[in-house]
Amino acid sequence: MDSLEQILQSISDLIWGYPLLILLFGTHLFLTFRLRFIQRYIGKAIRISLQRSPEGTGDVSQFGALTTALAATIGTGNIVGVATAVAAGGPGAVLWMWLTGVFGIATKYSEALLSVKYRITMPSGMMAGGPMYVLERGMKQKWLGVLFALLTAIAAFGIGNMVQANSISSMVEHTFSVSPWITGTVMTVLTAVVIIGGIKSIARVCEALVPFMAIFYVAGCLILLGMHIQTVPDTIMLILQSAFSGQAALGGFLGAGMKEAMRYGIARGLFSNESGLGSAPIVAAAAQTRNPVRQALVSSTGTFWDTVVVCAMTGIVVVNSGEWINGLKGAELTHAAFADFPVIGHIVLTVGLLTFVFSTILGWSYYGEKAAEYLLGPRVVKPYRWLWVVAVMLGSVLSLPLVWTFADIANGLMAIPNLIALLALSGVLIAETRTYLWNDNLDADMTPNEHQQQ
Repeated sequence: MDSLEQILQSISDLIWGYPLLILLFGTHLFLTFRLRFIQRYIGKAIRISLQRSPEGTGDVSQFGALTTALAATIGTGNIVGVATAVAAGGPGAVLWMWLTGVFGIATKYSEALLSVKYRITMPSGMMAGGPMYVLERGMKQKWLGVLFALLTAIAAFGIGNMVQANSISSMVEHTFSVSPWITGTVMTVLTAVVIIGGIKSIARVCEALVPFMAIFYVAGCLILLGMHIQTVPDTIMLILQSAFSGQAALGGFLGAGMKEAMRYGIARGLFSNESGLGSAPIVAAAAQTRNPVRQALVSSTGTFWDTVVVCAMTGIVVVNSGEWINGLKGAELTHAAFADFPVIGHIVLTVGLLTFVFSTILGWSYYGEKAAEYLLGPRVVKPYRWLWVVAVMLGSVLSLPLVWTFADIANGLMAIPNLIALLALSGVLIAETRTYLWNDNLDADMTPNEHQQQ
């Protein structure tokens, strides 16, 4: 078993190594320039995203689709993952993580646009979309769609379910001495209550939970930084300087080089905001929207909030604490950094992790469900939901490193067919963006031909 774990870990390290990071970040840059720096419309995108009224055919509001995607995206990576990047790559990793979010906005926009354009209406009247439909209908490569859906269904149970459930139960046991069985039971019941009702139920909960958890966490981080405001300017300068000189945490200021800061910052940024992995567009396809570009703009704000705001807040708090020079890693570094702030730090970290992780379980349940539906049809939906609920309980009480590592592999491999579609269909992205955004037709409805395609 140990040998198998080592083999899987080696495969995971290979997949999440430089080739995939270069492909992902390279796609971010390519789409940024092809779309004339679409990031400049982020203000307009945020304004549209806050409108909750129905705007077209779909299952949930644009805001509901966005908050469900954010629920799945904002998780342990925004807290523990950031600390891991700082520990391995030094303070400079924070800047590279932030830049990954800025350029990743273009990729998240592109994914959502294609998913809405190529979505279909199921016999039940519900929408279905995502990279699997883009690959099948846009590129005429159904086998790639099947491959993506299979990888998504596998990755969902690991990265979106059992890993998250285990992190909650472990944290509650460590902090409050509560048995994982109790935590798991409560979480399982709550998950069942929400997801059995499908995407509309999930979206309703996420519309309330996501804004609260994000505002609470960011406000908490700002209060923590305000308590040590005198060191914040120096912290920001250290982050900027270290991004290009490379001061590593391990062993103090040994100088790991710019390469390590880039590697860990970009890797954790990509892992956190999921731009290019193909997960978030699955729920974007369910949105009530007038046209593909309008929902694409809304979806692009997800990467902005996840990485440009939330991850940046965590990174500044961790670096500002000074704990990163003591050789601590991951969760240990996070706890030490927030523990520097009596009472408030403990509350911010605990509430942040609990809400971030539970919301991820909800969001990823829909991704996995739609992938399974694509592979096996509508009859698999209800059994899948109950299997998801059972997995939450198992993840809470069992340590399953093999499952987690295998899920990491599937999660990374998801990106490859999705990125192929984004690059191959970049001409479609340009045409749609020109029609609705550059020609100032953002409020226009989809043409009758586009409706027929759906």
